[in-house]
Formats: sequence, C-alpha cells, structure tokens
Amino acid sequence: MRLKKEGSQVVDDISLQKLLSTDGKRYRTDVATAETILRLVQSIPSPRAEPIKLWLAKVGQERLQELSNPELAVDRAVDTWKRQGRPEKWIEQRMRGQETRKNLTDHWQTHEVEQGRDFARLTNEIHKEWSDVSIRDHKQIKDLKPSQNLRDHMTPAELVFTELAELSTVEIARQKNATGVDENSAAGKEGGAIARRARLDFEKRTKTKVVSSFNFLPGEEQAKLEDGQGGEEKKNKSVQGKKRISPPTRANKGHAQRP
Repeated sequence: MRLKKEGSQVVDDISLQKLLSTDGKRYRTDVATAETILRLVQSIPSPRAEPIKLWLAKVGQERLQELSNPELAVDRAVDTWKRQGRPEKWIEQRMRGQETRKNLTDHWQTHEVEQGRDFARLTNEIHKEWSDVSIRDHKQIKDLKPSQNLRDHMTPAELVFTELAELSTVEIARQKNATGVDENSAAGKEGGAIARRARLDFEKRTKTKVVSSFNFLPGEEQAKLEDGQGGEEKKNKSVQGKKRISPPTRANKGHAQRP
C-alpha cells in the first residue's frame, strides 16, 4: 500500500476488528474513525474520489466563514432544521435553548471545567436531575442512535424544561462562582432540581408526561407538534415494517418504552 510505504500516520490509525457480516459470521475488517476515513479519501488519486474532495473543500470553506462570522453557523442550522420539516416555533425554542447552553458552557470553560468528558458528565447530571432519566436512556426512549443529537428530537416541552434546568444552573453557578467539576456538579443538581419540581407540577396539572418517545426520525409518520407538548395522539401503526413512535399524551401511560 502506497501510504504504508510512505509511512503515513493515517495507516497507523486504522485497526482490525471482527465485525458481524450478513452471513452471520464475524470477519476481521479494517475500521477507522470518520476523520481518518476522510483523510484517506483525500489521499486517493482517483476521479471517483473527487466529489468527496470537493465536498470537504466546501465544508472547510464554510467553517472558515463561520469562524469570521458566527451568525452564519446559526443561519445554516436554521436552514437545516427547516429542510428537515421542523415547525417555526420549535426552531425558535431550539435557538433559545442553544443560547442558554452557550452561556452555561462559557461559564464551565472559564471555571476549570475541561471540554469533552467533563462537559458530558455535567450535562448528563443536569438532564437526569430534571427528567429522571439519563441522556442515554432518553435516547433509547426516542429510539435514537447514540450518535444522534437528543435535542434535535425533543418536543417543545422537553426543550423548555431542558432550558430551564440549564438556565437555573448557570445562574446558581455564577452566584456561587462555582469552579471545577465538583462545584459545578453541585450547581447543576440544584438547577436541575428547580426544573424537576416545575416538571412534576406541569405533569400533575396537565396530566401529560414531559419525557416523550416522539422523534423526528425520517421514514416514520409523526404527529405534528402543536404548541406545548406533542401534538395529536394517533393510533400506533406499522410504517415500512417498523412501529411508529408516538408521543404519550396521558399521565397514566408513564414513560414511553421502546417498541
């Protein structure tokens, strides 16, 4: 292999793992991260690779534009949500939540919390505190893959309580000048608890569960989101051999379970 002879670092980033094949057997297969695969594509001197190379150049140019003008990133996110069929009011709520999230992560970054694992840990603690489910379990309720963004599949109510939890957290963290993971974890639990009490009161008064199985997965017929929780309840039916995920609308249904 040319890259191996040249001593390319990309080759070192490829490993062998036994993956399940369509015949039910496991075979040793080259595996790599998305970044490594894209670097491999860039090194392929073939016309077939040109479309991907052009796409990478386009994405790179867009990223450079966003660094000089951050508003472009927001505009592109809105355009993507619109193409995916998100309602206007949902997009407005999602953007408000993004601003609150940014305020929270800005505090973490300037108060000795490292981006990556620490951010993920604190985010999950806040989420579990207000919703009574972890981010991982919430994704399972919505039938999402681990790599999919949970917030992009939330109902308006889920977005509201997520924002309330993070808004409460950042205000508490600022007041206490929370520094480091432990102090910010304590602030997150306090902030999440505020949203949890509000959620329980909401559920009691509306007889509607906030944590919902509703999602925006393509190829699945979904009820349209109305103002508030999750839209009109319809009878479950199969779509292309797969049970449709519908948002629960009555308290006696409890948390939705995966089909």
